[in-house]
Amino acid sequence: MKRKVILAGVNVNSNQQENFKSSMEELSNLAEACDLEVAGALTQNVKHIHKGYYMGPGKVEELRMLIEHEDSELVVFDDELSPSQIRNLEEELKCEVIDRTTLILNIFASRAKTREAQLQVEMARLKYLLPRLIGTREDLGRQGGGSGLKNRGAGETKLELDRRKIEEKISKLSTELEQLTLQRKTQRKQRNKKDVPVAALVGYTNAGKSTLMNAMLEKYGDKDEKLVFEKDMLFATLETAVRRLELENNRVFLLTDTVGFIHKLPHHLVRAFRSTLEEVTEADLLIHVLDASDPNHEQHKLLTEKVLHEIGVKGIPMIYAYNKVDLTDMESPSVSNSRVYLSAKKRQGLEELTNKISTEILNDYSQQTMLIPYTDGEIVSYFNNNADVISTEYDEKGTILHVICKNSDAEKYSQYVIQE
Repeated sequence: MKRKVILAGVNVNSNQQENFKSSMEELSNLAEACDLEVAGALTQNVKHIHKGYYMGPGKVEELRMLIEHEDSELVVFDDELSPSQIRNLEEELKCEVIDRTTLILNIFASRAKTREAQLQVEMARLKYLLPRLIGTREDLGRQGGGSGLKNRGAGETKLELDRRKIEEKISKLSTELEQLTLQRKTQRKQRNKKDVPVAALVGYTNAGKSTLMNAMLEKYGDKDEKLVFEKDMLFATLETAVRRLELENNRVFLLTDTVGFIHKLPHHLVRAFRSTLEEVTEADLLIHVLDASDPNHEQHKLLTEKVLHEIGVKGIPMIYAYNKVDLTDMESPSVSNSRVYLSAKKRQGLEELTNKISTEILNDYSQQTMLIPYTDGEIVSYFNNNADVISTEYDEKGTILHVICKNSDAEKYSQYVIQE
């Protein structure tokens, strides 16, 4: 049986009513993603957040009555609460109180599958918990006078021990994460040595990045390449997936799927997932996936670009993939400058997107004519597997290939290039 939850939020900007409404709707979706049943919601428009209760005391009393009426045992607030606000609210409401950050951390914890993702989520959770170590009146002892640990109350001693344990655990997690980060950097260096360009999918959570990834894999990926998990819910994917795609003309690139962003994404999570998000900072191209059917998609676009800027993304070309156009009146598939309108679910617009990707990151190619002696047949095989062979001819000196190949390959095998 699902736990009943009441949602609570405060809007301090009367000019941002639509944004506040969107934030509360998103909070409801987050609660459902955490397998909670939303029994009701209470909001308040104020000029300033109440320091002690977040909401005004009168509204807190109204919230208490709503909790009793709905027989709820949990309240989720739309903003990050201070330790004292949580304590005061729980005393007044007589039920568990959490904030948006805690809810998101819980979702991440339940979805993390790889060791790296689990470490990142646990690190963020502990850093969030550390300043919120508060004791109840029952388990806190009275603090004694004087100085030194032996004169302190049992409660304070317990808190200090808890803090020390958390700090030690954070230190251990940091060490293990650093090792995984080094491994990831080594993998990136190996990919760079192979001169394979990388395109990274970025965007708001549930915009359809994983669905687009799988659609591209079905069309251009190797049959042995594993599809990524996709589902119509917030934060369905936390792991960074890298897949190799090969177009009909033998041009190859890597496509990376990353964790989605969200309104009020906890800064601890952004910092914890920084090593994963470095895949984005070193990409050759960003494919910004937007849910065209969401009325707030332009706001989501700005928020995503803000987070990208915070993690150090600068000067990387970007294509905007307006997804889910099958749910709108927009024409699909279509292309307008850096925008591609498509439907990953319906497999519409994939070729248009691929053409844009080719233009941006697969332009380091040139057309060459090569005369390869029959004794060097392995080089002919190499170009057949790694280049777009336009035509093949044979004469007494060897094989004549007309190819579109990487400039690096043209330079490497320049002794075979002939001028026509």
